[in-house]
Amino acid sequence: MAVGAPSHRRLARLMTDHPAVPPPTDEPAPAGPSVGDVNATCCATLVDEWVRCGLRHAVVAPGSRSTPVAVALASDERVVTHVVLDERSAAFTALGLGLATGRPALLLCTSGTAAAEFHAAVVEAHQAAVPMLVVTADRPPELQGVWAPQTIDQRELYGGSVRWYCEPGPPSVEGAPWWRDLARDAWTRTLGAVPGPVHLDLAFREPLVGEVGELPPAGDALPPARPGAGWALPDEELARLAGAIAGRRGIVVAGVRTVRSDDAHAAGAAAERDAVIGLARQLGWPVLADAPSGCRVPDPLVVAGFDVLLRHGPTAESLRPEVVLRLGGAPASKVLDGFLAGSGALQVGVDRADRVPDPQRVLARSLHADPVELCRRLAAVAPAPAPAGWAEGWAEAERVSAAAVSATLAAHTAATEPAVAVDLLASLAKDATLVVSSSMPVRDLEWFARPRDGVRVLSNRGANGIDGVTSTAVGVALSGVPTALLVGDLAFLHDVGALVGLARRRADLVVVVVDNDGGGIFSFLPQRDRLPSERFEQLFGTPHGTDLVAVAAAHGLPAERVSSRAGVQAALAGALTRGGVRVVVVDSDRDVNVAVHRELNDAAGGALAAGRYRGG
Repeated sequence: MAVGAPSHRRLARLMTDHPAVPPPTDEPAPAGPSVGDVNATCCATLVDEWVRCGLRHAVVAPGSRSTPVAVALASDERVVTHVVLDERSAAFTALGLGLATGRPALLLCTSGTAAAEFHAAVVEAHQAAVPMLVVTADRPPELQGVWAPQTIDQRELYGGSVRWYCEPGPPSVEGAPWWRDLARDAWTRTLGAVPGPVHLDLAFREPLVGEVGELPPAGDALPPARPGAGWALPDEELARLAGAIAGRRGIVVAGVRTVRSDDAHAAGAAAERDAVIGLARQLGWPVLADAPSGCRVPDPLVVAGFDVLLRHGPTAESLRPEVVLRLGGAPASKVLDGFLAGSGALQVGVDRADRVPDPQRVLARSLHADPVELCRRLAAVAPAPAPAGWAEGWAEAERVSAAAVSATLAAHTAATEPAVAVDLLASLAKDATLVVSSSMPVRDLEWFARPRDGVRVLSNRGANGIDGVTSTAVGVALSGVPTALLVGDLAFLHDVGALVGLARRRADLVVVVVDNDGGGIFSFLPQRDRLPSERFEQLFGTPHGTDLVAVAAAHGLPAERVSSRAGVQAALAGALTRGGVRVVVVDSDRDVNVAVHRELNDAAGGALAAGRYRGG
């Protein structure tokens, strides 16, 4: 809150000091605004202040108790209000808007279990450091603990997954001087050093509809926020780090959040990417770039197919680094994880959201800092480069393995899951965004797709779940950018609520569903060979037997099914040209998919072993 304002606990007492039933008295009741008018004025003030802070989008799940906030949002023409029937879908839609824009969307629901439906998206926003302003309506205190309908205990409902929780109590005239402070407090906490969700639990007494009175005066505008800047490394520590990496064989691993997502369509994004690659060029190090890092662009130093080439033991051994600079989140590749863990290298992790993954506890240092700024500062002190030929060795291994993968894919006329990822990324126009689901889609993109400039890649890699993926892509598309989604069939069915009303939304979104009738990723795990086939299918394969084209058509969405690679390419070209929301379902087979992956890795390993690559 602003300096001199009460704490939110004191604010709760002030705002709650408005009895539901006035005490008996012989004196005439003083004139003043009704409860409904106070509700309306309070919520109009909150929304006005949020707009002044930067609010542009709100996602509303319909309900009664949230009426004062919903009406305030819909009445403010500065806010684009998206109404989504299903609360879980609404929450992931707000998450997608936050991913796409770098600023929080407001997420609203009524009281009761509706608020519980937000939980999965709140967890993802927490772990992925995505700003989100969560507003749940509630019953007033006198209806708590008496089994009133549609009432649950919402106090700290999301636990440690929110940056701040506040329960200010029902609005009252006495609390009006601090309404704007409450709004600003909530907004700024979503965009702090570690962005994430904030939860306001707003109770309202009836009547829920009233007239908006005069709003409390506004204060100074907030300065522009640049969330997640992190901690600045002191000069002496920077000098020690520069000394530790100078002249050594190292690699840069660029994962999620390396380049700021909200700069992705601006010149700033290119400058940030160039800062990372520029440091690598100065050091003579390769950049192992994950697709959502913002650094996977065509450049001699960028290695995209690191998973494939590191599966070949002799090649991996010849490329063992002495230093690893890990920027942002971790790629999905377990092969890379094992390679880094067994390298014996000095490893330093850097992330602006303080989310450096280290499950194997191999990091010598984990820095809460902006990866791009650290790269710029390291480049300025000019550490000595690695021995000659170090980066060239990685580049040659990448060239050989990528050529083998491409040739092997070209030999398949039927659609394959790796080729779908490759072709979808290649087909997107400049300035488009690709949302990719967890499970196999994110891995196929990471392992086999080639570097591509001008396309932003987003993925829910905070908790790595498959829930809400389509809704997340809808949120990204509603931000105004042409969007494509690569998703598996189970994730698509898991979030089928995202399709409700989607045909009427003004969004350009192509949904590509890989349909292998079940959980394809489990076919790569030991369970596939250790369990009887019938038991494996029951617990892991989980065939759904659902016509996904019919599911899309039932929601008024144009959809087609394809089964050849040429068919996939033609369907993508048509869907991307026509615009709007369209669904392409690609037939696949889980056992064939395992065989194709094995064939691709064997082809790359064979090419590396055949003497066409001699090591770095």
